[in-house]
Amino acid sequence: MTLKTILIIEDNTLNNKLFRTVLELDGFAVISAFDAEEGLVLAREHHPDIILMDIQLPGINGMEATRIIKADPQLKDIKVIALTAHAMRGDDNKAYAAGCCDYITKPIKIKTFAQSIRLHLNDTFNLKD
Repeated sequence: MTLKTILIIEDNTLNNKLFRTVLELDGFAVISAFDAEEGLVLAREHHPDIILMDIQLPGINGMEATRIIKADPQLKDIKVIALTAHAMRGDDNKAYAAGCCDYITKPIKIKTFAQSIRLHLNDTFNLKD
């Protein structure tokens, strides 16, 4: 069975490491970037199954990076899930309008984080309780 690949684009080192650890323990292959520019390069290079996109990134923010992904014929089929610690009313709608398929607030719920990612992959193997 081929591992599903997740690209994490998150500038906070601790969050990036936490997301990576939780997902790797659940059986995903994980690559990560600390800004949108690096994330776009990695997306083109690896074509991950899902991108976890922090909204508040330095330089190009997560919403704009998602729009770039969705406008790129080579990347547009990759699902993007928005991640944010600064959830304001209506931000979820902005994320969906940019092309995200889901919106997860931080801090994440460690016990259900990987399961919520799997739902978008139609991938139910190895679900943890």
